[in-house]
Amino acid sequence: MNTAEIFEQFLKSKNVTTDTRNISKDCIFFALKGANFNGNTFAQEAINQGAMLAIVDEKEYENNSQNIFLVHNALETLQDLARMYRKHLQIPFIGLTGSNGKTTTKELISAVLKEKFKTHYTFGNLNNHIGVPLTILSIPEDTEIAVIEMGANHQKEIELLASISQPDFGYITNFGKAHLEGFGGIEGVIKGKSELYDFLRANKKTAFVNYNDPIQVEKTADINRITFSDQNNTDVQIELIENKTEYLAVKYKNLDIHSHLTGNYNFSNISCAIAIGQYFGIDAESIKNGIENYFPSNNRSQIINKENYKIVMDAYNANPSSMEASLNNFVKFEGSKTIIIGDMFELGDEAKTEHQRVLDLAERLNFDQIFILGHHFSETITTNPNVKKFEDRKAFEKYLIDNPIKTKNILIKGSHGMRLDLLENI
Repeated sequence: MNTAEIFEQFLKSKNVTTDTRNISKDCIFFALKGANFNGNTFAQEAINQGAMLAIVDEKEYENNSQNIFLVHNALETLQDLARMYRKHLQIPFIGLTGSNGKTTTKELISAVLKEKFKTHYTFGNLNNHIGVPLTILSIPEDTEIAVIEMGANHQKEIELLASISQPDFGYITNFGKAHLEGFGGIEGVIKGKSELYDFLRANKKTAFVNYNDPIQVEKTADINRITFSDQNNTDVQIELIENKTEYLAVKYKNLDIHSHLTGNYNFSNISCAIAIGQYFGIDAESIKNGIENYFPSNNRSQIINKENYKIVMDAYNANPSSMEASLNNFVKFEGSKTIIIGDMFELGDEAKTEHQRVLDLAERLNFDQIFILGHHFSETITTNPNVKKFEDRKAFEKYLIDNPIKTKNILIKGSHGMRLDLLENI
């Protein structure tokens, strides 16, 4: 069965899955393979549960009489199917990537666009070589605009995802010290993320550009672009309002917009959403409404107010750039402050140096208590009596039973694999 034939069946079902736990009547099941599983072995089960088709890539599981069809590579067929459907939709696609802030920016953009358009956007963190095709294939036909998040931890990945999603517009949040191991250092990060710019340039598409970022400005000099910043020489101007609360506020067209986000590092994220809203003809009041009605979730810069204290829960992910930004923001909070920071993953040979740099910064900022968790942080060097080390979350939880935190503010940040969002006794 070729991809064109599968596409004809897809237009009838409008539903694909790679997981037999999510089978619905008349869906198409793609038998993907991973390090510890082989989806081909579940093909018959998918049909038994009501799937219209099962697509396999190992001949022994082929059974045309049962609608189990063989292709050369199930993953590549899934990606090709997404390419076909993307062309079929004929609506604007906005693609975004970057080291930090991708998901928050995606959700802000979508919150603004939904004020005027039927908008579909990447759910959760489905932003890789499997998640992007699944996102595209889940777009309803009456959608008017799509926002696709693209993640990567090595070069050529954004190139692949852009070839699948074919964005008409692109935005890179920033180039930071994330996935250094896979990218081969910060220069590799810049090269890898800029594959989105390569696509926009080659296909004469448009980039949204943060004009406060000189690298972004340089990388897009020969691309059609829409610029935004707090400067007067850009297409869209937004002003950062200095306020005394932990929440970020901006001024746009004489309107004060009060977000539910913390940290000046979210200024560019909000500004991008405003710039995209303006480009697509959304009035200022609606843009304001979209941003003010967005509440962060999924452990991304969430402020959780307790009875006598507050927690900044930022435990979805961490890298040296985002860690530095979070610490510099948190120190501005009024009252006593405790930080709980966990290991940053995928740093390769830079892990020792970058964890020491983060701890050194935390000490300079003079927090009341500094708790560091994980193998890499445990190997850092310090003589500061306010710093306490723990090998993992469980060891720290035991400590908290007899040593409760009593400060007014608590920051929790670390890579997702540290699962600091599951901390008990806080």
